[in-house]
Amino acid sequence: MDSARSWLQKFQPRDKLRATSRKKDPSGSGREEGSVPSGDDVPSSVTKQRVAAAKQYIENHYKEQMKNLQERRERRNILEKKLADADVSEEDQNNLLKFLEKKETEYMRLQRHKMGADDFELLTMIGKGAFGEVRVCREKTTGHVYAMKKLKKSEMLRRGQVEHVKAERNLLAEVDSNCIVKLYCSFQDEEFLYLIMEYLPGGDMMTLLMRKDILTEAEARFYVAETVLAIESIHKHNYIHRDIKPDNLLLDRYGHLRLSDFGLCKPLDCSTLEEKDFQIGNNNESSQNDDRPAAPKRTQQEQLQHWQRNRRMLAYSTVGTPDYIAPEVLLKKGYAMECDWWSLGAIMYEMLVGYPPFYSDDPMTTCRKVSSCF
Repeated sequence: MDSARSWLQKFQPRDKLRATSRKKDPSGSGREEGSVPSGDDVPSSVTKQRVAAAKQYIENHYKEQMKNLQERRERRNILEKKLADADVSEEDQNNLLKFLEKKETEYMRLQRHKMGADDFELLTMIGKGAFGEVRVCREKTTGHVYAMKKLKKSEMLRRGQVEHVKAERNLLAEVDSNCIVKLYCSFQDEEFLYLIMEYLPGGDMMTLLMRKDILTEAEARFYVAETVLAIESIHKHNYIHRDIKPDNLLLDRYGHLRLSDFGLCKPLDCSTLEEKDFQIGNNNESSQNDDRPAAPKRTQQEQLQHWQRNRRMLAYSTVGTPDYIAPEVLLKKGYAMECDWWSLGAIMYEMLVGYPPFYSDDPMTTCRKVSSCF
């Protein structure tokens, strides 16, 4: 009898079934299913975060699928157009289209393969930051050499740097430019996040300036021009770097410049700075009211020698150096893309003179000099 009743329910109209289901909660609590849940039934914040993360993952997955399909069609259309304009036989055209399909299939298969840390052989360490490190690595299957940025998740969460890491990953994935460091893939495990990036064996601009002290005008013009192209490429995608400095300008094996460190840069620790440290006014008046003795005046040669002695120490300090930071960023005022051009101007000054325009013995004094320009 019960089986017959359940079989008959399959053929009841849907609106009748809904009305029946509203009458009583299956749990026996006496509450209607359509009523507002009590306080105990409200999902927790953790559940809401998981739901939001799952929703974002699904949306991004299908968005990426559609994007890949569109890019695949565009690549085929471009090849067909080039073949139509060129004097190529029909047989050669078919062979080239088949070759493209083969490469597209290999690319899709490669995308489905989940990369992991075990796929790479770790070599030398080339950098270490507050919550991660950068190592040269070699892919075991192909032998290709990359730079692996390994970031500790717990430290990222503790320092509130998750959004910065997301910004860097999104920018590197979105911007396709020969002027910035390329990101090949990213993956994670329970403890670390990994970014597999282009390895640039030429060092950075900081090392070059330490070795040469001063660049010629032709050399400075070349590097500044390539930095302009790099900054412009990220500005076109509505990104602001905010930390343009010599150690973020890397050089490839041919001497061309690439911009790096989007979001993982080392900021100046402004937590110890007080409002009086950024008083903007007459420099002479502020120096008269300051009880501390004024720093002795140095010649340009003495300033250059002092900067050379302290450059490496400042580069690897935990606080950072404010020499290249725009005043509006330093003062935490509203800023836009112009702050990147300020930093480039400070770097160009150092290339030609030998030290940054606002350099002083004490970083706090440098902060005052920079803030006085706002």
